[in-house]
Order: sequence, then C-alpha cells, then structure tokens
Amino acid sequence: MMKYDKNLVVGCGISGAVIARLLADNGENVLVIDKKTHIAGNIYDYKDENGIVIHKYGSHIFHTNNKKVWQFLKRFTSFNIYMHKVVALIDGIETTIPFNLNTLYDVFPKTLAQRLEEKLLNNFEYNTKVPILKFQTQNDKDLKFLADYIYEKVFLHYTSKQWGKNPDEIDSAVTSRVPVFISRDNRYFQDKYQGIPLHGYTKMVENILNHPNIEVKLNTDFKNFTSENPDLIKNCRIFYTGSIDELYDYKFGELPYRSVHFKFETHNREFYQSNAVVNYPCNYDFTRIHEYKYYLNDKSENTVIAKEYSEEFENGKNERYYPIATLETQKIYDKYIEEKSENIYFLGRLGDYKYYDMDKAVERALNLFEEINNG
Repeated sequence: MMKYDKNLVVGCGISGAVIARLLADNGENVLVIDKKTHIAGNIYDYKDENGIVIHKYGSHIFHTNNKKVWQFLKRFTSFNIYMHKVVALIDGIETTIPFNLNTLYDVFPKTLAQRLEEKLLNNFEYNTKVPILKFQTQNDKDLKFLADYIYEKVFLHYTSKQWGKNPDEIDSAVTSRVPVFISRDNRYFQDKYQGIPLHGYTKMVENILNHPNIEVKLNTDFKNFTSENPDLIKNCRIFYTGSIDELYDYKFGELPYRSVHFKFETHNREFYQSNAVVNYPCNYDFTRIHEYKYYLNDKSENTVIAKEYSEEFENGKNERYYPIATLETQKIYDKYIEEKSENIYFLGRLGDYKYYDMDKAVERALNLFEEINNG
C-alpha cells in the first residue's frame, strides 16, 4: 500500500474521484475508500448480457454551461451528441415535459391552445422558465385554468410520489426544477454542453482515478478503516462525500432523504417505449420508466427498462438519493458542520446535503480544491 499520510477521500463517486484527481495532479498521494463494491457511486453503469449499457441507479444525463467543468471531464472521456427529452403521459396523451408551448397543442383543442399561447406570450418573456408555484399566481381566467391544469396533471401527483410530501411542504429549490417553459424547445436541458460518456460513466470515473498517486480500496467502511488506522484522523486531510449525520453518529438526529428503487425488466423487442424516459404523473405507483439503449444507441434485439419507485430512505435498507431540504433540516445540518475539525472537508450530495446535478458536484470539487490551494 502506498503512503497515504496526507489525503484520504471517502467515497469514489464523481465528487470523490474529481477531488482525488486534482490532489494527485498536484503531486500529492491520495487514498480513496468506498464502502460500495464498485467505483463511480450512483453514476455507476455497466454493459449487460444484451450489450446495453445500464445505469444501475437511474438515468444520468450530463449537462452543463460551465466550460471549465466540461473541459475537465473531457480529459477522461468523449461524449456523444445527446440532448435529453422527457415525455409524460397526460390524459392518455404522450407529450413534452417540461410543459411548453408545444404541449398546449398536444393536450388541448387547437382554438384553446392558440388562445392560451397568445396570453402566455403577452404575459411572459419567450424562452423563459416559470416555476409552477409562481405560475399559479395568475389573475387571468384562462391562465388560471392553465396553471391549475398543469399543477394537477403534471406537478401535484408526480411530486407527491417522488417526495412523499405535498408540494407546499417542499423547498422552492426543488419545486423550481418543475417549471412551465415559455418556449417551443422540447429539450429537458438547455445547457451548452450535453451528452453521455461514450464508454460509460464507470469508465470515465476509472480514468479519473487512474493516476500513480491514487490508490482505491473498495468494500471499505470509513469508521472500520480509521479505527484500524487511528493516526489517519490526526495526520491527514479527509475529504468526506458520505452522509455527514452518519459520520457524527446521528448526535443531532438523522437528516432525511428520499430513496429510489428500480424494477428492471428485459423485453424481447427492439424498443419498449417511444423515448428514453417517460413520466407517469397521474398513473401507477412508479414515477417514470427508463429505457437505456436510447442513450448510446445500443443495438440489441432485446431492450431493458427500469420502472422507478420513490420511497423513504431507511438506514440499512436502501440508498440515500435526494436530500429533503427544509429550514429544519438545514438547522440540523448546520449543527453537524459546527462539529467539523480543521482537517475535514465535506462535498457531494451527502456531505453538503444538497441536491447537486453532476456538473455542480464537479464544480464544487474544483472550487474546493482552489480554495484549499489559495488558502
């Protein structure tokens, strides 16, 4: 085992891998540990017996406007040209999500759609996104009807399934992710850079970690490891991407999360559905169905889908996915941060208790590295 008396990174998902690589490129030795049996955390993917690349923990589509983030990752992978679109089943009709001007004509009679479009363009700037809860504050009768329709058919039931709460109980940073888009742009993201790593996310993370100054130990629990190596806590910097409340033995209480489980199915047909992701806001207990062969245009006589079910996180039973951000949970998180020693740094969704997209997780690692070097 290499000498690792300087840097210990806990977790080799994208946040841990990026900070480890930055430290290694700076000439420092880094040990990365992870309690999982594989690298890449929740962006882990693999090619199955059908030749289809499966995202084990749900669809991951990389997108960013941050050129620095894009250029960093391009060192370790090439991306395909893929711009994600999502459709939803609304009143039995497949249509575009987020709800946009095209959606109007899919779900309403033409005369009504035209009237609503004219009023939307008179009241909102074109190509802007309006959070659904803000969009509800309409005085115009037609726009009030539209707001209520979108809230009921697109937002309310889907959000309740996903978060297990009513929308007014959820932080605005989350609800703003479900906007009304005053546009004809059917893409789910409008970022400048978008795509899927051509050889998968796992290979990308493997390439990031492939450095002579980096050693990776999987199936390794942080507390067990440090109890066997007690001088680590005192002598090295720790970059912790795990759950902060678990690190401190839940002394201020557990931070709540939503979890997800996936029911995988293989079907003997070329495609199961019309799109990579189809949302079911008002039907069934699952929130959406993923069909993976769309992402890298994998060729197979079969197809693999995953039905996604949201559920409460239960320690020891399932995975933490989405932090439930409220004023109360922020207060709990702040108490844990006050416990931190000078040699420990938190990052990632679990360490920072923030709902990061992949690019934001990379950006956070890049910024943290700069802060440490400039500090």
